[in-house]
Amino acid sequence: MASEDTIPVLKVLIIGPSGAGKSALLLRYCDDQFDPESSTATIGIDFKSKHLAVRGKAYRLNVFDTAGQERFRTLSTSYYRGAHGVILVYDISSRASFVGMEKWIDEAKSNAAPNAVLYLVGSKLDKVAGGGRAVTFEEGQAFAEANGALFCEVSAKTKENIKRPFVEVVDQIVQKPDLLAGAAPRSNNTTLNIGNLGSDYSSACPC
Repeated sequence: MASEDTIPVLKVLIIGPSGAGKSALLLRYCDDQFDPESSTATIGIDFKSKHLAVRGKAYRLNVFDTAGQERFRTLSTSYYRGAHGVILVYDISSRASFVGMEKWIDEAKSNAAPNAVLYLVGSKLDKVAGGGRAVTFEEGQAFAEANGALFCEVSAKTKENIKRPFVEVVDQIVQKPDLLAGAAPRSNNTTLNIGNLGSDYSSACPC
């Protein structure tokens, strides 16, 4: 048993171009839902919360999904304050989406804390079967490594690797004591039973 008011709260941003699949990634991870008909762009900031445990300790993950359209960037950059990690998403079926990641990685490095964890995600992995890949795995991995980021490819549609970026971001955060020190516990007295919170609670990545 862990008291909710003692659980560290971690803040993670999801950024990337409009249409990259950021909202689908967040919805599938937090709510296990996927809407193939939804094409509505995020307006400003969306927010969801999820409990998970890494290395035997419980955390609450607050994830902010930021709009990709240029007119919302001033609003979005203010949300970098206090972020422990940044997940950058591009669409592997769109070459332009990947090419534009240089701008997004620069934004993250300019606005996030110097020691914030960066994670690059290639989304829409399900399109590979239909010959829709426009960016190779090796290209994504090389770009991530060159910028000090972790990397994986995911599919919100099939759920492949959907937990991996979130679990690995938290795993990296908890290995940085100075970064983790900024994670404030919740201020209420509800009780959280770790054993009943599902498969995200593990000491290894449930990818």
